Amino acid sequence: MPRQNRVTPFSEIVATEARGTLMGNRGCLHNDRGEIRRQYQLKRWIICLLDFKNRHRPIMTPGHYTELFFLDEATALAAGHRPCAECQRERFNLFRTSFAQANPIFSGVTRPAAPSIDEVLHQERITTDRKQRTYRSAMAGLPNGTIVRLDDSNAYLVHERNLLLWSPFGYEEMIRRLASSNVTVLTPRSIVRTLAAGYEVAIHRSAFK
Repeated sequence: MPRQNRVTPFSEIVATEARGTLMGNRGCLHNDRGEIRRQYQLKRWIICLLDFKNRHRPIMTPGHYTELFFLDEATALAAGHRPCAECQRERFNLFRTSFAQANPIFSGVTRPAAPSIDEVLHQERITTDRKQRTYRSAMAGLPNGTIVRLDDSNAYLVHERNLLLWSPFGYEEMIRRLASSNVTVLTPRSIVRTLAAGYEVAIHRSAFK
């Protein structure tokens, strides 16, 4: 039976047999039986590599952080995570440089500290009742790598001139992107600005078939 440790673009933590290409965490979310009991513990929501310095650890060790898994970086960013400053140091530096350039709150700051970025993201990803914070936007101008919602249950990746239906196993159905339409954006505003500023998000290979 699969563990409940996969993160969707809706920031939900679900159980699925699909495997992820990236790992991450939000603190310790599980109990001693490996059951998810909260959506987050910390404001530091990070994206990690599956393999780093040959480190190995049992999944969901009691009292330790909960290992979460993502289809790809676009999914993790939509859920409100950012690259890890340790195992993805180069990636994190690229992200925070673009983040600073794209967001006026960091005007004059070349490389904001990770806790400062986490504070901004936390305000944008979570409502006061601990639900995912989203916003409405015209489709025109949304950069590649943004994930949007067209209905109550499906998420779509903005990819060139198309929208690709997200699933835990990869991107599936393709529909034409209509620039005149309005959509609900799942990816936090500051990250959308970061993508628009030139940060090239890593997208699952299924998007290129």
